[in-house]
Amino acid sequence: MANTIDIRRRIRSVKNTQQITKAMKMVSAAKLRRAQDRMFAARPYAAALREVLSSVATRVGEDEVAGHPLLQTREERNVLLVIVTADKGLCGAFNSNVIRAAMNTMRERNWNSVELLPIGRKALDYFRRRPIPIRREATQVFQALSLGTAQEIAKTLIADFVEERVDAVYAVYNEFKSIIAQNVRVERLLPLERDWDKAETEVDYLYEPDPQQILTGLLPKHIEFQLYRILLESAAAEQGARMTAMEAATKNASEMIDYLTLTYNRIRQASITKEIIEIVSGAAAAG
Repeated sequence: MANTIDIRRRIRSVKNTQQITKAMKMVSAAKLRRAQDRMFAARPYAAALREVLSSVATRVGEDEVAGHPLLQTREERNVLLVIVTADKGLCGAFNSNVIRAAMNTMRERNWNSVELLPIGRKALDYFRRRPIPIRREATQVFQALSLGTAQEIAKTLIADFVEERVDAVYAVYNEFKSIIAQNVRVERLLPLERDWDKAETEVDYLYEPDPQQILTGLLPKHIEFQLYRILLESAAAEQGARMTAMEAATKNASEMIDYLTLTYNRIRQASITKEIIEIVSGAAAAG
């Protein structure tokens, strides 16, 4: 009897857990829709901003472009690594994949010194227990993610790079591919990648103010929006990963409930059969 009581208690516990995972799946599905809309709206803007930046850069003298502080390439001795994870768990391997990629990157690249900027509680909790210096931290970013939040973080990155406290800034994050797939990306934020050397310059334009001033204004905005896009990608990928994980957990709970119910019925049936046999045996002995 005690065995059946334990199984009934376990079935009830699994059903309660299943209700939680089902509710979390529905919440993640609703959040995913909003996160996707913001991310898909940001991608074309980021691409257009890059196109304008390339167009302007081709019309500025090579010496002026190369001399801009955000484009100066130095030997990567001191590097700042921006690691973007979630503030919460229950999203499968979403956080562990980013942390593993960050650790692998630090091992593979010949950096003399590495400092970290964890964005998200999971990365902060992990690296607090490791002997890697944390330059600054940012948590609870995704509760009310906005361009202003990305601008504040980007300004600190730009200041560290321009004042030569760091030689390069890299970001490790999950890029959203689909609801069930996320790609871990390691992307250099500073210095900016120069891919406009071969851009077309057949059509010329009149600029007001001059291209040099436009370039100087565009470069910081480009970095700010690239970081904002990275945060939006990570936010959408997080909700997709949590939705998939909760769906799998709900399915597993259903399978476990079926198995426990079958086991409970078998034990109960065996107990009833044993009692019937005892009654029949006692009646036969009395007769």
